[in-house]
Amino acid sequence: MASVSTYDIKSELEMFDITCDNDMVFDKMLEQCLCNRLQGEDIVLEWVAFSTTKGGMKLNLDTLEQFEHEVLNKKNKFKLGLSKREDSHNRTRDINSLQDLIKAEEEEESLLDSYSTPAKGSQKRRLTTPEHPQSKRTAALIASPVLLLSPASFSPSSTPSQKYSQRGGRGDVVSTFGAVQGTPWMGRGGQQQGAQLELLEGSEDSLINNYKYMFQRLRDVRNVLTEKIELLGEELRTHFSIEEFSPLSLPAQDCVTVLGQVCCDSNGKLNAQSVLLEAGPEQGGQQVPVDLTELREYSLFPGQVVIMEGMNTTGRKLVASKLYEGVPLPFYSKPGQLMVMVACGPYTPSDGLTFDPLIDIINVIVRDRPDVCILLGPFVDSKHEQIEVFFFPYVFYTNTHTWPLLVGCRLVLVPSQRDVHHHFIYPQPPFTLHDLIKDDAERVTLVPDPCTLLIEGVTFGITSTDILFHMGAEEISCAAGSDRFSRILKHMLIQRSYYPLYPPVEDVNMDYEKFQSYGQMPVCPDVLIVPSELRYFIKDVLGCVCVNPGRLTKGQVGGTYGRLLIQKCSTSIDGKRLSPCVAGQVVKI
Repeated sequence: MASVSTYDIKSELEMFDITCDNDMVFDKMLEQCLCNRLQGEDIVLEWVAFSTTKGGMKLNLDTLEQFEHEVLNKKNKFKLGLSKREDSHNRTRDINSLQDLIKAEEEEESLLDSYSTPAKGSQKRRLTTPEHPQSKRTAALIASPVLLLSPASFSPSSTPSQKYSQRGGRGDVVSTFGAVQGTPWMGRGGQQQGAQLELLEGSEDSLINNYKYMFQRLRDVRNVLTEKIELLGEELRTHFSIEEFSPLSLPAQDCVTVLGQVCCDSNGKLNAQSVLLEAGPEQGGQQVPVDLTELREYSLFPGQVVIMEGMNTTGRKLVASKLYEGVPLPFYSKPGQLMVMVACGPYTPSDGLTFDPLIDIINVIVRDRPDVCILLGPFVDSKHEQIEVFFFPYVFYTNTHTWPLLVGCRLVLVPSQRDVHHHFIYPQPPFTLHDLIKDDAERVTLVPDPCTLLIEGVTFGITSTDILFHMGAEEISCAAGSDRFSRILKHMLIQRSYYPLYPPVEDVNMDYEKFQSYGQMPVCPDVLIVPSELRYFIKDVLGCVCVNPGRLTKGQVGGTYGRLLIQKCSTSIDGKRLSPCVAGQVVKI
């Protein structure tokens, strides 16, 4: 194909009396020519035809995006189908292309069978060599769908008819971490000089105000994803001492090292047969299928940035032999002991709008006097059965004005996308409480979701969005005896993001421009708080203490909350970092 320049494109457009003053338009058309193997004349003719059918559409960046989606992408799919048919008769095949051909023939045979009357006891011919039967491991990967989440992952079920007020096991400790024996669970709450608490990024770089959303363009989303791949790729390249990355779709007879983002070949759930690796924009965003059969262990999810090493002899399938795992950010370091309590909504049982569970957790706070109490939404749950017929903002704001007076400690309020009275967007701005008196306002900290807090020199990463549940439903893994929660938390830390999943689930209304600014981890947090519908836990992952305190209510019955004893220590004698979390517990309300 002869080279194309912006001058060629301008000349062809002038022939049709089409003018444009924006040079970015010509750069975009040049990019489309290179990615779709078109000459300047060809793309101009395609544009004129498209513009005419749309009633004389003007040439600009937005209409070019529409043109690429409706015309160029469809033509590419058609050409790809033709080239596959031609290559199926002409090219020399390797083991990967033969497997693709067998799969295509089986699908065609199944399609033909669907149009005919099935014969009694019909038997389908297996397109495999009898002397080399398919291994059980490979058959399991192809035939068995990956389980979303096992029932054991969820919190223990309770009798639905049991009411909240009749719950048993009040105050029972159901999960522990560290040396908890003999630990006094009392803080310094109520003292005149409270714990120092601030947003780690500072007020200028933190999300502290509302913002306009639902205005993002696809081009902006692409730029955010591109920058994520480039930044993480450069960190990985430096850490593993990799000289350079090879083009993803370039055929090579030697082992290559490539960088890309994991995605699925359809809108379905990711599995071992549907993994694609998508390159950055410098390679045209090309996608190549990945064969995982040579990897002993892996854990992948859509949106994950990875480095893979393997063979790509045809340029159409990467047979991965090695997967490079990422590295987490360094910890914040600065040298007292303090107690932190964590609870997550809903704060009402499902059969009523009484805040009895909230009153109970406030009584616990008054009794134990923690230095800091972190309360995460939803405070007024949009999934509540009675919420549609009740005046919900009044419930929230009247209750919040009494909390600082009751608890007497530093109070942190984190919103949730399930809060029916607040903005449904991620990242989510903090609540606004205008009528607090001065003394109460000094004790209440309103933070966004997600956020990174600095409490007495200890960093807390906090998000109320159920990322554990969302990633647990999308992640695929091949690792014997590994813990799914630990794998997901490890992904969050090494991807350096509070929501690394892409695309997000339908319940998350993502604004990627704001997410790029406010949804990333500035440092590896000492404590990561990730409440979820899944079973509560406290565990150490890559030196970070990760806590799922559970929810304060589970339907009509009581749930759990968490408490942590924090002691910021200097490095030990041998130079290793010590975790600031001395002990932790998950307790029934």
